[in-house]
Amino acid sequence: MRKMQQVHATSIGVLVCLTLMAAAPGLVFSQGGTVELPENARAKSYGSGWECDQGFRKVNGGCAAVMIPANAYPTYAPYGNGWKCGRGYRELNETCVAVELPANAYPTNSPYGNGWRCGRGYRKVKGACRSIRVPANAYLNFPGDSWKCNRGYRAADETCVAIKVPANGYLTDSSHGSGWACDHGYRAIDGTCAAIKVPVNGYLVDSSYRTGWKCDRGYRVAKEACVAVKVAENAHLNASGRDWECNSPYRKKHGECALP
Repeated sequence: MRKMQQVHATSIGVLVCLTLMAAAPGLVFSQGGTVELPENARAKSYGSGWECDQGFRKVNGGCAAVMIPANAYPTYAPYGNGWKCGRGYRELNETCVAVELPANAYPTNSPYGNGWRCGRGYRKVKGACRSIRVPANAYLNFPGDSWKCNRGYRAADETCVAIKVPANGYLTDSSHGSGWACDHGYRAIDGTCAAIKVPVNGYLVDSSYRTGWKCDRGYRVAKEACVAVKVAENAHLNASGRDWECNSPYRKKHGECALP
């Protein structure tokens, strides 16, 4: 009997709540109680509280209509002033004023900066667009506000000078360094490409630094030569091939392999 009374009381509570919601559509119900909705507002679809309808924004606890000035468009964003200036205009004191374009410039859609950008072949200098002087053996670089030297040339001040490639060398596409590299078997020394001297029992490696060669397996570097690795008794060459290690169960001790 008590259980039926509890169910009956719960049902009455739900009906009362629904009645209140129907009678007072301007109320938001939350865990902490009810909050009255201002005009042109609605309850948030998630969480608690309320938000302004589209075309309105929060002002002093209420929802005021977004006043869009001339040459602007609505953003319908819940933050900011609710509008942005159109292309060719910039915001100034809640209005949109025309962007003053210097010669050889065009308007941008970016809300940042001065609202314009210099055309290809021009560079911004003190609020104006100055023509870019492209030196001989160079070309305009993307997006057109700088220049780059042609292949085989490098920048020197405001000009492009030819890269002098030494014998046994070749041009590279890198814009850094000397602009050239040595052929296989040669390495750069004082602006030239010197032949790499590979010792007996050695071989060339594709490396532009250090010696440019390595020793064969079973040999190790000794200054400018490759000397044979002396493998101790009961030992074998290790994985590198430049040293040895003891066979199991022997252990290295004083340059020999001894039983533990």
